[in-house]
Amino acid sequence: MSNKLVLAAGAVAAALIIALAVVIVLVVGGGGDKNSQASASGSKAPTASSSSKASSGGLRVRSTDPLVLDPAIAQDADSAQYIVEIYSGLVRLGSDLKVQPDLAQGWDISADGKTYTFRLNPNAAFQDGRPVTAGDVKYSWERALNPDTGSVTAENFLGDIVGAKDVSRGNARTISGVKVIDDATLQVTIDAPKSYFLYKMTYPNAFVVDQKQITANPKKWTLKPNGSGPYKLDSWRLGDQLTLVANDNFYLGAPKLKTITFQLSGGSSLSTYKDGSIDVSGIGVDDLASVQDPSSSLNKEYRTASNASVDYIGFNTNVPPFDDPKVRQAFAMSVDRKKIGSVVLKGAVPVATGLLPPGIPGYTPDDKTYAFDPARAKQLLGQSRYAGNMPKITLAETGAGGTVGDYTQAIVQSWKENLGIDVQVQQAESGTFFQDIDQGRYQMFHLGWIMDYPDPEDILDVLFYSKSKQNSTQYNNPAIDAQLAAARVEQDANKRTQEYQAIEKAILQDAPWMPMYFSTQYALVKPYVQGYELPPMVIERYRNVTVNRP
Repeated sequence: MSNKLVLAAGAVAAALIIALAVVIVLVVGGGGDKNSQASASGSKAPTASSSSKASSGGLRVRSTDPLVLDPAIAQDADSAQYIVEIYSGLVRLGSDLKVQPDLAQGWDISADGKTYTFRLNPNAAFQDGRPVTAGDVKYSWERALNPDTGSVTAENFLGDIVGAKDVSRGNARTISGVKVIDDATLQVTIDAPKSYFLYKMTYPNAFVVDQKQITANPKKWTLKPNGSGPYKLDSWRLGDQLTLVANDNFYLGAPKLKTITFQLSGGSSLSTYKDGSIDVSGIGVDDLASVQDPSSSLNKEYRTASNASVDYIGFNTNVPPFDDPKVRQAFAMSVDRKKIGSVVLKGAVPVATGLLPPGIPGYTPDDKTYAFDPARAKQLLGQSRYAGNMPKITLAETGAGGTVGDYTQAIVQSWKENLGIDVQVQQAESGTFFQDIDQGRYQMFHLGWIMDYPDPEDILDVLFYSKSKQNSTQYNNPAIDAQLAAARVEQDANKRTQEYQAIEKAILQDAPWMPMYFSTQYALVKPYVQGYELPPMVIERYRNVTVNRP
């Protein structure tokens, strides 16, 4: 998802969240490309029928509370994992990371690649049974873009639609490029042919919400949202438990799994898994080797998969001392990521070679980041305009009330030993942490990014274009802006990939980020759980799971 983000303190199901060197139990994600868009055009989505088998069985997992359950404003993976189950959009990403029909059973694309005509599934309905119409889609998008909603992400993911930015910037209340032809037909015009447009329609900002419910209860509607997804929010006790129950009238067919119970309290996930209280568990760094041992009783239940995410240190390029590229480069060169990965993280995750994670077009294994070179780092620091006059520096991360983990301590110690700089660590509550990042209030922050769809635009354009609301490092490079604008509309897939590769290298030279590690998912899954996957991104994923507990 964004969303978008892999939180430093939690996100991807069963993925190793390296910022705290722990594993959380939630997986989500997805994507598509120009070819998949074309092949999906005119395709038919399966529809529910009277023969749909009733849902049964329950899955129990360990997770964390969502920050929000409003798809218009969500920007973190913790929230997105629930949102993709409760709500739906015109299209969604499948487990194959291709764009699939959802509320729309098919669509046509004009010859110039700018106008999409979506045909809604005649069985598409909200969870209370009311039909979903083209007007509901238009309302949902305009609500997401409305400045009063306060979405940081909506302009990035809906902004290619003609007139969308007029709404997000308060100059209009309706999107001129969206036309309701009739209840079952929606016409959408974008500003230029863009191969990634349907990908963006899989992001929560494009999901449909119930106008009637929001109007009746504008402040508390998310406590029991009337979505159109395969699962309903049944109950939520903050910090304790959240339960989703199957929408047996789901228009694509009743989910096989009746309930998903997310345990939100603390404690050891592995211990809870061993005593049979949960059915899926992440694996912490300290337990990984024992589970990987073929002689372990848990080894047959062990699973691993790649995760399209990157853990990083972000520098606010607008504030001292990180407004000087030499300081950013010095900080990046003074941390031995290979040693920290080997000693602290015990080799559980690969060192990041760039901004684009494996599996994303444009990724290459050759290292494009600054290599560990403490002598050169000290030299650069001495050449910077802050030489001998370094301000106090604070690294912000989530985890208020907790202790600073070994991983963060190792990074901070590297700066002290190799640059002679004492960096303080500020731990913040997740809600305020994201708000403060969006508003550029931190000098430096520790975060992660999980891809929303498999296209380099999702990270390079969304996070480094100077006018993007999600440009959390405040990075501003006119030459990069021009290259990003050109790559958006490039129709030759190979040339477009090459353009993004050049952009990635140029951004890394400026060092607004210090990429740390790519992510890997490690999980234990009970043998009676079938159909449970570890997708590389945040996607709707429980509908086809079955549980036949002995």
